[in-house]
Amino acid sequence: MKQLDVCLTPDLLHLHKLDNCIVVVADIFRATSCMVTGLAYGVKSITPVATIEECKLLQDKGYIAAAERNAQMVEGFDLGNSPFSFMNERFIGANIAMTTTNGTLSIAKARPVAVKVLVGAFLNLGALANHLRSEPYDILVLCAGWKGRPNLEDTLFAGALAEALKEEYMIMEDSTIMAQRMYQQGRDNLLSCVSNSSHVRRLHRLGIHKDIAYSLQTDLYDVVPVLRGNSLVAMH
Repeated sequence: MKQLDVCLTPDLLHLHKLDNCIVVVADIFRATSCMVTGLAYGVKSITPVATIEECKLLQDKGYIAAAERNAQMVEGFDLGNSPFSFMNERFIGANIAMTTTNGTLSIAKARPVAVKVLVGAFLNLGALANHLRSEPYDILVLCAGWKGRPNLEDTLFAGALAEALKEEYMIMEDSTIMAQRMYQQGRDNLLSCVSNSSHVRRLHRLGIHKDIAYSLQTDLYDVVPVLRGNSLVAMH
């Protein structure tokens, strides 16, 4: 039977066996929620890069560029890291370059070692789970966390995916059991569950409120972003 494991932070990725594994990257507040939203709204591709310098190079080549550090938009770029900024008709058919504090770095770390890299969020949870049921590979949910530390919202998402796939995948590791139990306890009110988390407090200090509630909504979109080459595209 296939296995589903959870890596609570990219700093622990080296402890996991990945040679037969799809990696699902989750950065709920807010990178992967932006990626799912953008592709659902008609963005052609999103190229995740680890550094601001790489993002600037792609901007110079004509990409629309989204850059965030420490939850704030980086000066000189077109977008930050709010899902609402990706709901723009002028981005339909566009190629976007994106760098964020945690999410795009996690994708960069997963890309060389995974069979396939997918992007997960509560926004596409059902579509992602449905797709994964048809895959022959093990799954590792890679939580982007915050600067190497685990965080609550990504762990909750990992637990939600584990819960959705518990009939098809074996759950062996304690990190997965922890995430699943956390989700089972908080699933009826995710907003309340994360209300005192570090990243929610960080976003509130910056006046960012609506992104939090939006990113905790389940199954708004049926899009599954997949990394093809260097870019994320909607799986068809």
